[in-house]
Amino acid sequence: MKIKRAVMADTEGIYSLVEQYADQGLLLHRTRASIYEHLQCFFVAVGEDGEILGATSLHILDADLAEIRSLVVASEAFGKGIGRDLVNTIIEETKRLGINRLISLTYQDIFFEKCGFVRVEKETLSQKMWKDCINCPKLESCDEIAMQINL
Repeated sequence: MKIKRAVMADTEGIYSLVEQYADQGLLLHRTRASIYEHLQCFFVAVGEDGEILGATSLHILDADLAEIRSLVVASEAFGKGIGRDLVNTIIEETKRLGINRLISLTYQDIFFEKCGFVRVEKETLSQKMWKDCINCPKLESCDEIAMQINL
C-alpha cells in the first residue's frame, strides 16, 4: 500500500468510497463534480493491484486553519493503519503549508484522539461555521464532534 496525491483516474474510487460512507450517514454526500473540482486536495491509499483502499482531502479554511475531509477507508482494508497513514499525510501537508491548526468534524472521535486530536467546541471554529456550516443541510441538527490538533 502506498499513499499518493490523487489523479483523475482515482476519482471513481474516491467517489464510490465517499458514497458508501455517506449512505450510512457518516459523511455528507459529494458529487463527482465536487471531487473533480477539489482533486488537487485529495490523497489516496492505493493497494498493490491499484485499487483505492482509502482517501481523504485537505481543505484550507483560513491562514491558520485547515480541515481534513472525506476520510474513508474501504471495509476490506480496516485495521491495517490506512486511516492513520492518511491522517498523518494530511498533518504533514498542513505543516508544509505553514498552517497551525487542523480540524475534523467527525463521528470517529476515538480514532482522531488516537491521532493526537482533541475535542473543541464548534463555536470556536468561526472560519468553518461561516464558510461551510452555514450552507450545510445539518446546520440546525449537527451531531458531529469537532476535533482539532495544533501543529
